[in-house]
Amino acid sequence: MVKVLVVDDSALMRKALSSMLTAAGDVDGSGPVEVVLARNGEDALEAIPRERPDVVTLDVNMPVMDGLTCLSRIMAEHPVPVVMVSSITERGALVTLEALELGAVDYVAKPGGTVSLNMAEVADELVRKVVRAARARVRAGGSLTARLRRQREEAHAAGPRRRDGAPARAGAAAAGGGTRGTGSTGSTDLVVVGSSTGGPALLSALFSALPADFSAPVVVAQHMPASFTGALAARLDAACPLPVQEVTALVPVLPGRVYVARGDADLVLARRGGGLVARPAPAGAGYRWHPSVDRLVTSALEVVDPRRTVGVLLTGMGDDGAQAMTELHARGGRTIAESEESAVVWGMPGQLVARGGATRVLPADQITAQLTGWV
Repeated sequence: MVKVLVVDDSALMRKALSSMLTAAGDVDGSGPVEVVLARNGEDALEAIPRERPDVVTLDVNMPVMDGLTCLSRIMAEHPVPVVMVSSITERGALVTLEALELGAVDYVAKPGGTVSLNMAEVADELVRKVVRAARARVRAGGSLTARLRRQREEAHAAGPRRRDGAPARAGAAAAGGGTRGTGSTGSTDLVVVGSSTGGPALLSALFSALPADFSAPVVVAQHMPASFTGALAARLDAACPLPVQEVTALVPVLPGRVYVARGDADLVLARRGGGLVARPAPAGAGYRWHPSVDRLVTSALEVVDPRRTVGVLLTGMGDDGAQAMTELHARGGRTIAESEESAVVWGMPGQLVARGGATRVLPADQITAQLTGWV
């Protein structure tokens, strides 16, 4: 059985969410879903130690105590997996990303705004994410993010700074060129990163710890809808010493920059005029998750020397990226699988390990250092 605490100030939304969850029956062998209710964040904090839920679904906009305040208190006082239920707006995307950095495991976007009359459209997604969240690892106090931020501060302490006090960006030094050729003094021409559940917060922590002179381009496929990836790229750009952009059209792939695949589509790499480019592509029917990590890595294998490519597979449900990164490893590339001890969900990286495709299996707080050493 999975016990879920549904937190929403709308009686209509509480009823809708409760009905969808209890009607699901046995999902993935987890047994039936039992639901208890709370009207706001304050009620939720009182209910959690009493009800001991496996998962909490948490609205963002509530009176008395809002969702973000409640979430931070949950992570500090009663760590339990939380799935945010927020509106699918620009502000909703930004707030959801903040919630993921605070420790939420996943999110479900209300298709009709704050009080949605169309929740049935996302019933399957809601049930799937809630049941999977029950198996996720949750750590108190955001300790991983804190450790990685300390690493970043130490790494950049003696480095060049921008006028606003942030680390100087490395992209300017490479503005005139494409990816390095075989004459490069470095050992890496490309880094490809794949992640899903638990990924946004980890990406922020990892990229913020990169040195400003990190010279390889980084291309990221994070499973997300299109309404969220733009906000994700903007948030990463604010945290990372390298320029970060969402790929919405064909762009040259330049050293020292980070490229985020647009949601609800795929991203592929190609050659144009001898230089490496990234372009969005319609979601491929042969791939289950989007943006597809497998499709991104497969395209990279066609246009970049595998021996000069690094693949990183982070937390996420399923096996997206495992097959293509195993092929990358077999062809001389280097790969990192996030270890089970730090992954929110050890699905994708676990599959890479199981297939023998991981050069290194590392906890999250060691991944940036390994990448920096290789690049």
